[in-house]
Amino acid sequence: MRNILITGGAGFIGSAVIRHIIQHTPDAVVNVDKLTYAGNLESLAGVMDSPRYRFARLDIGDRAGLDALFAEHQPDAVMHLAAESHVDRSISGPAEFITTNIVGTYTLLEAARHYWNGLDNKRKAAFRFHHVSTDEVYGDLHGTADLFTESTPYAPSSPYSASKASSDHLVRAWQRTYGLPTLITNCSNNYGPCHFPEKLIPLVILNALEGKPLPVYGQGDQVRDWLYVEDHARALYKVVCRGAVGETYNIGGHNEKTNLEVVHAICRLLDELAPSPFSPYASLITHVADRPGHDRRYAIDAGKIARELGWTPQETFESGLRKTVAWYLANQAWVSHVKSGEYRQWLAQHYGGQG
Repeated sequence: MRNILITGGAGFIGSAVIRHIIQHTPDAVVNVDKLTYAGNLESLAGVMDSPRYRFARLDIGDRAGLDALFAEHQPDAVMHLAAESHVDRSISGPAEFITTNIVGTYTLLEAARHYWNGLDNKRKAAFRFHHVSTDEVYGDLHGTADLFTESTPYAPSSPYSASKASSDHLVRAWQRTYGLPTLITNCSNNYGPCHFPEKLIPLVILNALEGKPLPVYGQGDQVRDWLYVEDHARALYKVVCRGAVGETYNIGGHNEKTNLEVVHAICRLLDELAPSPFSPYASLITHVADRPGHDRRYAIDAGKIARELGWTPQETFESGLRKTVAWYLANQAWVSHVKSGEYRQWLAQHYGGQG
């Protein structure tokens, strides 16, 4: 049994990783999360009573707090998912992205290096620092057949992707310079249960159910490769367990869709599963001005992780999207708590007023 320290474990992808580890492996988890607006411990309600799960509310920029945490919990691996991740927010307020994604990653690397240097030889050799990143660091694909590979040059377009590119470079430098046993993964767009409602798929689902406009940037012809979050969680666990030190693995869903195709697919599912006076939901689609620097196409070549670690996605876009829409329809309490802020009250009740 390994003890894995996971930063950002109350976020969308982090909570999926923790649910996977607690439900499907013998490993233990220490969830380290600052609990910003998108951190929601209700997403972990099904596993947080496990004796193999522990939670610490902490900012990854707090070096003294990190040192104490490493000393107390003695992790065998770190999975670093804590990040500011919304492109629109990075355009209107980039400072938080610099602080969390760059300075926070640096601070975590230094705390991990200090801890790793103090381990005995056996534990030192087995330790891993897994940094979870995004395909947006690669920038834009202009052709219809090109794919991002692990050797694609970085060309970030937004403050968000630039901050993630910077953190990737720091992780590689700490491996090359100090020997810290790091791994990096770069994933395509995730979707699935417990996604904060500012992102495209949950935003469209929830707006449609309320009869609100379904905003689509420009013509909606931007192409993304969509990855079901539980498939991503399985991939991340494989990487931290079996990945080669110093390597990068791209993780994609093999599901390229334009944004407009995604919105129409959601509308069709809602017409079937939740007909209402607003049906057909596609009538709510509203085209809005495109955002600055909007990349046209992302697409992942996930061949390396398939060849070397045996991972391929289990969900098609159609099956994953149906599960996602069904989850939001069945979990209106989670949705209402997020939208109203009531999940903060839930946090206060369960964690002694830490909300």
